Amino acid sequence: MTTRTTQRRASIVHGYGATPADHWFGHLAEQLRRAGIPTTIPALPDSGTPDPAAWTAAVHADAGTPDENSIIVAHSLGCLAVLRHLRSLPSPWRLGTLVLVAGFVDPLPALPDLDAFIAGGCDVQGLADRIDHLTVIRSDADPVVPPGHTDRLARLLGTTAEIVPGAGHFLASDGITSLPQALRAATI
Repeated sequence: MTTRTTQRRASIVHGYGATPADHWFGHLAEQLRRAGIPTTIPALPDSGTPDPAAWTAAVHADAGTPDENSIIVAHSLGCLAVLRHLRSLPSPWRLGTLVLVAGFVDPLPALPDLDAFIAGGCDVQGLADRIDHLTVIRSDADPVVPPGHTDRLARLLGTTAEIVPGAGHFLASDGITSLPQALRAATI
């Protein structure tokens, strides 16, 4: 019988224009902490004018090299920063749980100002092989990230997206201040 010697830990990575205090991030962190999982929500630099290298570095500083006890939950542009962080890691590494909410790797028609950040997306080939539990979540009517963008990312990662009806872009202004689907996926 094997006993767990390393405690699970979680990072929640926000998206464009957001802070750790926005939307559902704090509620999710509170729920994870109640479950005994230490959780951080790093403040990504200049979230209104994001720099891809700075965001990837901030994710790296918070999440480091993951292991089977690591949980990463990301939203929107934060998903791309997390995927780029994972892609940059030297082998070997393993991630216990990855939850991507409204993720994408393609330019967004609604936000052309982010084209430079998104340029080139991220080669996600092989990443899913290093992740024990992978969940992609999207809304059925996201005005920021077209549902097809999230579905494409899910396909590239070898999975299908879980659909949350009426969640918009998963913002507080969409009425989303808690996200039980992310909690369930993060605590598998």
